[in-house]
Amino acid sequence: MSWRLLSIGLLSVLSLLSTANATPIPDPPKIDAKAYLLLDINSGRVLAEENADQRIEPASLTKIMTAYAVFHELQAGHVALGDEVLVSEKAWKTPGSRMFIEVGHRVKVEDLLQGLIIQSGNDAGVALAEHIAGSESAFAELMNARAADLGMQDTHFDNATGLPDPEHYTTARDIAKAAAAVIKEFPEYYKWYSTKQFTYGGITQKNRNKLLWRDSSVDGVKTGHTSTAGYCLVASAKRDGMRLLSVVIGAKSDNARAAASQSLLNYGFRFYESHKLYDAGQTVRRVRVWKGDRKHLPLGPAEDVYITVPRGRYNAMKAKVLINNRILAPVRKGSTVGYVRLSLDGDDIARIPLVALAGIKDGGIVHRLTDTVLMWFNF
Repeated sequence: MSWRLLSIGLLSVLSLLSTANATPIPDPPKIDAKAYLLLDINSGRVLAEENADQRIEPASLTKIMTAYAVFHELQAGHVALGDEVLVSEKAWKTPGSRMFIEVGHRVKVEDLLQGLIIQSGNDAGVALAEHIAGSESAFAELMNARAADLGMQDTHFDNATGLPDPEHYTTARDIAKAAAAVIKEFPEYYKWYSTKQFTYGGITQKNRNKLLWRDSSVDGVKTGHTSTAGYCLVASAKRDGMRLLSVVIGAKSDNARAAASQSLLNYGFRFYESHKLYDAGQTVRRVRVWKGDRKHLPLGPAEDVYITVPRGRYNAMKAKVLINNRILAPVRKGSTVGYVRLSLDGDDIARIPLVALAGIKDGGIVHRLTDTVLMWFNF
């Protein structure tokens, strides 16, 4: 496939208005943990990582996927927040952290979700799993299907709670994908992750995420701990429109995981900046189409496009648009026909696909013959 290169001025095309001075980027902070990762959720850029693809025991970080799977069932209308769940003996007896539901009692899905998210209730996780899929093992398969959809290639869930099992594992990178999906896809439910305490059955328990008390920009996500997994924390914060996600796995204490997460978040916000370049469906360029019922085709991104760069380097970016050298009808709406290539200091930092924002059918025979002649002189 041949491409036509169109150089474009970044200031005029992308409306980049930053005038901040460039800031040198130091190495990420030293984190005493088995693995960690720092991610800009909007752009998808990883700002720091260590052992991010190493298989780890997720402990209660599992419940990020448990909740994500339940959210999808709510979205599909298969369950409702007001549905009452009959608590089984298995759910009631599940060891570990709990919201203290009673066997034989009925509990609303909404209460179970808050018990799962805020109190990290293992009993809530099992009750939800059994209500939705009939059994916890069947629900784990549903979790695995959702994980596959998110590209979590190094993950396998065996239960809905995070209790240790040899076939229950993930990675820092994979669990970041699950947390990012919760934040982006279900903002109406994500609000629960910033709730500092929850009362059920007369028992009030605090959210174990200490950063909710220490940093007002932090609004989630989930803690986890077992003797073998160590202390884990997935934390997300939003400052000036920039949202970062940190994953810390296997810290030595509750305070250590909170301090490590805070260090990563502060590093990302201090030394990087994030900007929205395009809205989904925004026309970036119109191009000539040959032999179609229309001459010009609007091109743009299929999704919102964000970019993350070192602070103060926004205006230093360069952009080039590359378009298929000869676009012939018919053109299917949504098909990729080019891309924008962004570079900084000579290194490519992003490649943004440009898709057809409209469909173009074959033109009439006269138009096709005319374009055939014109193409001899234009190529």
